[in-house]
Amino acid sequence: MADADAAGGYPALWDWRRRVSDLYGAVRAEPDPRRAWTLWREARDRLFRDHPQSPLEPGARERFAGLPFFDYDPALRFAVDLDPLAAAPVAADAGHDGALSLRPFARTRGLAGALGAELTLYWVAGYGGGAFLPFADATAGHGTYGGGRYLVDTIKSADLGTDAAGRTVLDFNFSYNPSCSYSPAWTCPLSPPANRLAVPVRAGERAPEFG
Repeated sequence: MADADAAGGYPALWDWRRRVSDLYGAVRAEPDPRRAWTLWREARDRLFRDHPQSPLEPGARERFAGLPFFDYDPALRFAVDLDPLAAAPVAADAGHDGALSLRPFARTRGLAGALGAELTLYWVAGYGGGAFLPFADATAGHGTYGGGRYLVDTIKSADLGTDAAGRTVLDFNFSYNPSCSYSPAWTCPLSPPANRLAVPVRAGERAPEFG
């Protein structure tokens, strides 16, 4: 992540996280997934355009006309079971924040039929911790950000919750780019090799179209 003091200070960072938390709460409360996705996109556009913690560079913010997305595809919304996983932690570079330790704690069950493989969920070690699901697919570097995208990051409140049966909701239409895809001032952990899909996932945010 970037230095909060360079983007409105820690109060602005706190406000950003509060707004994102409220947004995901509204998304989980909306029964229609497509309407929830539209709500999410519109709120993210406002944050990127207007908020001091926006990852956009000043020049890009002046030209900003909305984040680029694939059309909504209901076939890429899944409710999956999670199988416990015990594996060695994976180190991820977080720039001046130091190395993150990502501990694999679960493997999805329900994606392989559509995506060719299951994905690993990681727990970000450290105070409080949080669930984290980064991934890359065959569009990475060919229409989407080359380093992959995020789907779950509970430290930042990115969490679509569970369905009525208690299965984890993974809707790839809500995939989004890490902040480092917009500015070199940000450093973000990228997708480990275990979460690189061989098939294209044409849903969610496309590669940034502004500099």
